[in-house]
Amino acid sequence: MTQADHDPLSLRIQSAMAAADWPLLIRLCKQALRKKSRHLVAHRLLGFALHRHHDPEAAIAAYKRGAAVWPDDAELLINYANVLLELARQPKALAILDKVVQLRPDHSACWSKLAQSCYAIGLHQKGFDASQKALVCATDTTQRVAALTQSAIHRRELGQVRQAVKDCEEAIHLSPTDPTGHTNRMLFMLADPGYGAADMLAGAQTYARTFEEPLRAGWSDFAQLGRDPWRKLRVGFLSPDFRHHAVMYFIEGLLSLLDRGQFEVWAFYLYPSEDTATERIRCHTDHFVRLDGLTAQEQARRIQEEQIDVLIDLAGHTGNNGLLAMAHKPAPVQISTIGYPGTTGLRAMDWWISDNVTDSPDADLFYVERLYRLPTRWACYRPMSRNPLWRYQPAYQVRPTPALQNGYITFGSCNNLGKLTDEVLALWGQLLTAVPDARLLIEGKNLGNEEAANSYRQRCLRLGVDTERLVLVNHDGGNQYLTYHLIDIALDPFPLVGGTTSNDLLWMGLPLVTMDGDSLRSRMSVGLLAHLGRHNWIARSTDEYLRIAAELASDMTALNQFRLGLRDEMENSVLMREDVYVSEFGHAMRKMWMHWLAESAHPDWTPEQVSAQINEWLQTRPLPMGNAPEFHVGVAPGERVPLSSAYERLQTLLEKAKSGLQPVAGEASNVLSNPNWKATTELAERILCAKPHDPVALTVLAEIENAHGHLDFGRVYLEQALRSLAEPEPAERVLARTHEYVQAALVYLAQPPLPSSRPATSLPESLATANTA
Repeated sequence: MTQADHDPLSLRIQSAMAAADWPLLIRLCKQALRKKSRHLVAHRLLGFALHRHHDPEAAIAAYKRGAAVWPDDAELLINYANVLLELARQPKALAILDKVVQLRPDHSACWSKLAQSCYAIGLHQKGFDASQKALVCATDTTQRVAALTQSAIHRRELGQVRQAVKDCEEAIHLSPTDPTGHTNRMLFMLADPGYGAADMLAGAQTYARTFEEPLRAGWSDFAQLGRDPWRKLRVGFLSPDFRHHAVMYFIEGLLSLLDRGQFEVWAFYLYPSEDTATERIRCHTDHFVRLDGLTAQEQARRIQEEQIDVLIDLAGHTGNNGLLAMAHKPAPVQISTIGYPGTTGLRAMDWWISDNVTDSPDADLFYVERLYRLPTRWACYRPMSRNPLWRYQPAYQVRPTPALQNGYITFGSCNNLGKLTDEVLALWGQLLTAVPDARLLIEGKNLGNEEAANSYRQRCLRLGVDTERLVLVNHDGGNQYLTYHLIDIALDPFPLVGGTTSNDLLWMGLPLVTMDGDSLRSRMSVGLLAHLGRHNWIARSTDEYLRIAAELASDMTALNQFRLGLRDEMENSVLMREDVYVSEFGHAMRKMWMHWLAESAHPDWTPEQVSAQINEWLQTRPLPMGNAPEFHVGVAPGERVPLSSAYERLQTLLEKAKSGLQPVAGEASNVLSNPNWKATTELAERILCAKPHDPVALTVLAEIENAHGHLDFGRVYLEQALRSLAEPEPAERVLARTHEYVQAALVYLAQPPLPSSRPATSLPESLATANTA
């Protein structure tokens, strides 16, 4: 505070700040600025108070005005940047923090905030460098923990997984009650082959002892909830990832298709920013509630106010998760699935939804939750979450395998570089030796940076990879799916295998070679291939991994046949049959509800007695009254209408758009002045996001593209519309075939790997230590 600011009004401002009286502080700061436009204390605190008063846009505007008046005041600038970070506006925060660290180069917190701003933008080398400066400048435990946290998250993205885990462990040692260190450690341990399923369980149980145990005495008995086994259930989905995030590829179909006769659906959102995916979630759900900015206790209270019967966690031990809220037990039935491949460790979490093969037969040993194994796969994939209509564009249709034109095989991986451990890269190096003409393509963040790419090549060279045949491709979100046109055979890393990436590449027609493992993190692709009937692409040893990949590479004609047929196989299997998956998921929730009813009413009952009661209830399901209700489409947030009504709106918009068609003289009719074209496209997209491959919406989109002169786009839409008119294979038949596939896979996985005529492979002795990328 400057000498000029030692005035009565400044003292009142400081008093209001100390009392956390935000309305008073806002009034006083505004009063001070009216009297003196350069009042430093008022500029510093007005934005802070507005943010605490839940007016973020006004806070940003206030900070912007303050920064214009005091452009070199580090305290004002770092508070400004902090609000931007809380609102997930990292690029703007980064520009401010670049200046802050120049003003205060010896302040650890400034460097940590700079590192934090770099993460979401993908500037991991810059973020890591900033974290190391923060460590050097740290003068207390809080600063060191913040620096270690940033160091860990950037190390992981740079492929330094083992060092990332060590950073987390040091942070936990310094601050054992900070949940961030525990969450990051659990997440990063997944990719480290030095940790097994038992280690993951132990880490989750440590988390639970630290954060859940003190809360258990306050859990509700939910006495106010109705106990009818067949009543309509209030179901809440809790996630920070209702946005452009991998979880969206597996949750959108579930939210849009859940039977509204049985379930009323809430989305509880934990992240501070929204995008087009968030807008779609608002349309798919009956209620959308933002919980970001609240404490875990406040989040739990807000959920409980809605009297949720079944609460589903979609994040697990990942960033911005809601596990601390769920540790308060705000709902009687709590489930985890999709977001994190392993146990949460919480006793408040009743169930983990899995399937019959992705989790191994003895996997129950490594879960605190009870496993509910679906007869389908545990998650159902929908492609093109970021741009739903791109699913039908010509650029994203399956093409012949590139080896036919190249004359050589290209193996490839588009996974996070943190999954590519030394063991993985060394094995891939041996694969290049076994297939002498092949190439290895690796896509990853920062590989467009020459220094980072050269460093990665050197690492690969040390691990035995022929770098003359190594192709490094920079990760670019705009190229998602397109890089697969360059790859013939996809290689899965281990022990943490591909998640969304594996679904993407199979949909694009690429065979996938994966390694069996000891837990869900290592078996996600095992489950994919088993449910697809392709268990012969699953390796049970490193030698078998090499053999499978080499055999696939040996026959380009067969490889091309796999490629051209794989998308249809995917879309007709339980991997993408959302109707089959959603029905089974709904059945699972109903049974879990019945479990709670029986067990809470009769805590002394044996599991056999509980099962008998549930079977009795299942036999008494109420008969539906009249015809089945018409499917509804979320056409706007808070507005779900029958599909027939959506069709009527779509046709009306199309006719209005066509009546306004105005071709430009001498050109194709591709300049359209009527704004109804855009509205028609948006409504068609809404319908397709609720009901993929809807023939009416697809036909309308074909008309739109043809009117614009995009005949190739229109053709693809019409082809898909015609295919969608065929009667889908009955769910019973799909499930029966899936059962056969799964049983065959389980028999295969229970057998030892085929003997190899070549020496067993291993990591070079000189490299059998922690990776040093």
